[in-house]
Amino acid sequence: MIRKLIITTATAALFGFTVLPASADSIHIEQYGWANAAGGDQHGSRNRIGIYQNGKRNGAVVRQQGRNNTAAIGQQGRRNAADIWQRGKGNAAGVGQFGRDHNAVVTQDGNGNIAAGVQVGKGCDGEVSQSGSGNVAAFVQTCR
Repeated sequence: MIRKLIITTATAALFGFTVLPASADSIHIEQYGWANAAGGDQHGSRNRIGIYQNGKRNGAVVRQQGRNNTAAIGQQGRRNAADIWQRGKGNAAGVGQFGRDHNAVVTQDGNGNIAAGVQVGKGCDGEVSQSGSGNVAAFVQTCR
């Protein structure tokens, strides 16, 4: 049950963006708790960033260069950090996290790469680095 919820949440976060004009970039950030920080930049066209957070002292950074790239982060607990760096076209990355003291770094350089995430408990460290085209990576952890 929890596994389905996590996978559904990560998938919805990754693909739940609204449709925009063909050349538009979009950034959607929500942060409820306190001392959360989010930032990033986009160069190119039709790139999408969604960051949620909630909780406290979470940090998220997304950098995208190219076109048709999508990044979603999530988080929720406290003291989580996530960075997504994408260069190329048609890349998609999502993280998740939920608990506390997690670190995630996703780097993709190429075209049509997909990287997922999710971490859950506390104290997980996850890193994905992909270059080239058509790569797929997923990491699911339940730490401490």
